[in-house]
Amino acid sequence: MIAIALGTLLGLGGVLIVVSLVFPHTTILPKRTTQGRLARELRTRLSLSGLGMVPVPAIIAACVLLAGVAGGVVQAVFEIVVLSLLAALGGALTPLLIVTWRARATRRAHRMLWPDVVDHLVSSIRAGTALPEAVAQLADAGPDALRASFRGFARDYRTSASFGGALDRLKNDLGDPVADRIIETLKMARDVGGTELPGVLRSLSAAIREDSGVRSEVDARQSWVRNAAKLGVAAPWLILFLLASRPEAAAAYNSPIGITVIVAGAVISVVAYRFMLALGRLPEERRWFR
Repeated sequence: MIAIALGTLLGLGGVLIVVSLVFPHTTILPKRTTQGRLARELRTRLSLSGLGMVPVPAIIAACVLLAGVAGGVVQAVFEIVVLSLLAALGGALTPLLIVTWRARATRRAHRMLWPDVVDHLVSSIRAGTALPEAVAQLADAGPDALRASFRGFARDYRTSASFGGALDRLKNDLGDPVADRIIETLKMARDVGGTELPGVLRSLSAAIREDSGVRSEVDARQSWVRNAAKLGVAAPWLILFLLASRPEAAAAYNSPIGITVIVAGAVISVVAYRFMLALGRLPEERRWFR
């Protein structure tokens, strides 16, 4: 019981340090700080992963809980303090990694749907439908995965009668760089008028299709790089856990040299894993006018 309590306390301490760095008190800071961008990015990823209604404090609470459980279990089984701290850190990062993975998967799936959205807008505009109504029609005629967001736009527009405000809320709900390009194009067309919007949207649709095809091809070719990176990172730690189950190994890893070896291995694993992912992943588009 003492070992479990110690591991839990160590895990909670590590999580509180991480939380204090990532989510500091920002009432006296300017709006566009690094911490503010991190908070907005987390909210965007929650929305993309289907957890838009989950508050950020709930995610932090889940991180703290998993950190305590992971740290306590590892400390009780292996009785290696530094390994317990790393397990607590891994447990704390698990909810964030899951949210990020789901958000990226959703963004990849949506990337193939945006050309259809643009094509529908072009058809509606050419048929004489007002621009706000053309966007609202996507709640029923758009791709199934995006209809909920466009239903929210339709409600916002009917309630506020503000096309720009409803589009801004739609952009925050979608949290997608491609959606930002489409929405900003619609806002500009609404503000300045003109008859060139269908041609601009058709060009945008062609560019999105071409970009999606290139990204899909490169992503498929580079999947082996990501899989190799995951296997290369996991293998040494599985061996470490097997070795740590022996009492003499636990005593060695609790020594200063053993702690140094584990910490150095963790740092090298993270750096190498991030480097391999950078080699096997295309750069993500940046959000527009956030």
